[in-house]
Amino acid sequence: MRRQRIVRRTAPLLLLALAAFAGGVVTGTRSDPPGPGLAERYAVAWTRGNLKAMHAQLAPSSQRRFPLARFERLHRAAAATATTARIERAGRVTAAQDAVQIPLRAQTKLFGPLDGTLSMAVRTEGEVTGLVWERHLVLPGLRRGDRLRRDLTAPPRADLQARDGTLLASGTPRTTTAAAAGGVAGTVGPIPGEQAGEYARRGYPEDAQVGLSGLEREFEARLAGRFGGLLRASGRLLARAEAQRGEPVRASISPRVQAAAVAALGPRLGGIAVLQPQTGEVLALAGIAYSALQPPGSTFKVITLAAGLEQRAVRVRDRFPVVTAATLEGVEVENANGESCGGTLTESFAESCNSVFAPLGVRLGAQKLVAAAEAFGFNEPPSLQGAQTPVIPDAEEIGDDLALGSTAIGQGLVQSTPLHLAGVAATIANRGEYVRPTLLKGARGRRSRAVSARTAATVGRMMQAVVTSGTGVAAQIEGVSVAGKTGTAELRDSTPDPEAPEEVTQALEDDVTDTDAWFLAYAPARRPRIAIGVLLVGAGAGGATAAPAAREVLLAALRRR
Repeated sequence: MRRQRIVRRTAPLLLLALAAFAGGVVTGTRSDPPGPGLAERYAVAWTRGNLKAMHAQLAPSSQRRFPLARFERLHRAAAATATTARIERAGRVTAAQDAVQIPLRAQTKLFGPLDGTLSMAVRTEGEVTGLVWERHLVLPGLRRGDRLRRDLTAPPRADLQARDGTLLASGTPRTTTAAAAGGVAGTVGPIPGEQAGEYARRGYPEDAQVGLSGLEREFEARLAGRFGGLLRASGRLLARAEAQRGEPVRASISPRVQAAAVAALGPRLGGIAVLQPQTGEVLALAGIAYSALQPPGSTFKVITLAAGLEQRAVRVRDRFPVVTAATLEGVEVENANGESCGGTLTESFAESCNSVFAPLGVRLGAQKLVAAAEAFGFNEPPSLQGAQTPVIPDAEEIGDDLALGSTAIGQGLVQSTPLHLAGVAATIANRGEYVRPTLLKGARGRRSRAVSARTAATVGRMMQAVVTSGTGVAAQIEGVSVAGKTGTAELRDSTPDPEAPEEVTQALEDDVTDTDAWFLAYAPARRPRIAIGVLLVGAGAGGATAAPAAREVLLAALRRR
């Protein structure tokens, strides 16, 4: 009896517990509707520009109808037409029955913001739930059946002026004045095929005229102004933008210095670049001043010397044997023309002794030599449009001691431009700060420290010795102290062939067309106002041809009106 009473009393409790358990199972297995989560992930992916992640939120039928490649192509075409810069959230995702609403904003370069709410159905197909996608969802504000197109209007191209306000180029079509000596203004023409996509994203029509070279290319965005036009969705006007003419651009180029650089270069293949050391403003660019790379030869010894002093691999008071060559890896690295060279560090630098600076590079080691070169701008993308990047191989790629010694004297795989080497000279003039060049008057290039002020001062004194008593005497200017460095870069392997006839060997030694002539300098040495880099391709020794050319340009640049 007692047992029966216990069963009767506990039975209702067990039924309540079972009911509660069953309710818990039902509650635990109930899931939130998938639509808002899908829509949220879709919106986040679009704001991040991740089209693949957007596509992953679509229902299987939409993915089959619009494969990823087509989905991406449609979005990119719409973004190019509307000049979309980015997609932003414009409100919270909401859900109603089997659909979601995603408020978004397209920020465009030409037409301002475009707002719209994407309404997307949510569909479960088999075991997969996703968003149903249609073509009009490529851009906020479009409706079903809309086709996006634009009609653009180009403003007149703005005037291009020199440093002193002299007109260099004007009008549409473009007219270049005589003041733009040597083609420094550059050219204007149809958009290059490889740049069509980029210009389309910036809102340019396919038939637009753009800067292709020189100052026209450097200041394209300023000179072109802002395109205007209409953005339509089929017959509906989505947005309107008024064309705005750009403001005249005042470049840093000095007509007087530019004309002197062009005259000094003459018909020879090469380049001349002139800078203001403190600001990096470019005063002149003649020939291939920044558009072609060549081995810098002994001008690179400015960097090797600076690194050696900075790393204490060499001291100012060190002396070196007077010899004709140094031996690295069993190979003789000769001085120019096999001359005997050595003495003090200043004398060795002034006479550009390979027998001193090739071994110095080995003592420094590849890591420190490359790091020093990169502090002077090697391997750094240039700050000017169309300029070539000066290069030095990675330390691991240079090779043995012979290759390292060759690198230390500007041979091997090292390459530079006159503009960059003018910047190397300017770095010493700036007490060790490297300044990136700029073509805009009144601007100041970004600065970074390459070497200490003390090291730069020491190198500067030795560069003065190059001009007063060394290989660069042809750059002397009466009453002006000039600090410089010559370079003669070999364009072929000059290792003698022991089996070659003597007359062949002599002819090769006498062939000046097989060497590039270089000269870098700044002046006046105590209060530098001008830095210069000169390259004459296949023109012999730097001291014989490049230094005199630099002198003529320095004279014009230093002359006060």
